[in-house]
Amino acid sequence: MQTQVDASEGESNHDEPTIRLDSLTKRYGDVAANDGISFDVESGEIFGYLGPNGAGKTTTIRLLLGLIKPTAGTAEVLGADIHDRRALTEVKATIGYLPDTLGFEERLTGRQVLDYFARMRGDKRRDELLDLFHPPLEKPVETYSHGNKRMLGIVQAFMHDPDLAILDEPTSGLDPLKQDRMHAFLEEERDAGKTIFFSSHVLSEVQRVCDRVGIIRNGGLVVLEDVDDLLKRSGKRVRVQLAEPVNESAFVTSEMIDVEIVDATVRFTYTDKPAELLEHLVQFAVEDVDISDPELDDIFKHYYGADSPAGPG
Repeated sequence: MQTQVDASEGESNHDEPTIRLDSLTKRYGDVAANDGISFDVESGEIFGYLGPNGAGKTTTIRLLLGLIKPTAGTAEVLGADIHDRRALTEVKATIGYLPDTLGFEERLTGRQVLDYFARMRGDKRRDELLDLFHPPLEKPVETYSHGNKRMLGIVQAFMHDPDLAILDEPTSGLDPLKQDRMHAFLEEERDAGKTIFFSSHVLSEVQRVCDRVGIIRNGGLVVLEDVDDLLKRSGKRVRVQLAEPVNESAFVTSEMIDVEIVDATVRFTYTDKPAELLEHLVQFAVEDVDISDPELDDIFKHYYGADSPAGPG
């Protein structure tokens, strides 16, 4: 089933988007990997693309890069129509790409891999990036850990100073220190006017660094919104500690969702104004109340359910 989301939500003041998808569709037989997806990614923003394994995230990336052809619809990347192979090839010189699965020649050393990409696209930022990320350049890639391969991939994706970076699970395999370094680097790139599009299943990092987020489910886009607005619109997380267990039918209102009751502790998401909640709670013997903003993973569960895997895909 085709899902449409208003692509005008969260638009910046830039005249032309860096990426524009228009009813982009990719089918494999009866399966729609991407189903009529339409949205823009504005210049100078970090856009997070979320969905579990098989949702269609990587398919979108491969379509944008011209690695596969759409069944219907189209997209533009840096002004180039993805159906125009010559134009897309030209703009790829200003795109950095970090795939989820890195296809480096395993027998080459890290330095030889970077030299190869430098001959194709340049490497004016290589030394700067190697100061931030430290893959063992003199060792063959086949000896690398997953984290070292990821660091080598980050260097190759950014060393030619691209205007647009398309990243698939960019922090996979990185230790917490390198993850923090990567997040700070992405924010600096955004502040310098670069555009970052990345697919991720790590909801905390999306909440930390992204300006906007798109959530894809079963090949269709179900959410496109500023991260802050999405969190505000999705209610408050509430924990109520009661003096004694309470009758659920008497306590729970229609504004409470995702309700969990364990003995005298009640947790839920409240979708109305906090003042209305407090007025309701005075009817009960309340010992403690904690009200906080929701986490992005709480919102994600509304679209996928608590038991759905949030893996790459």
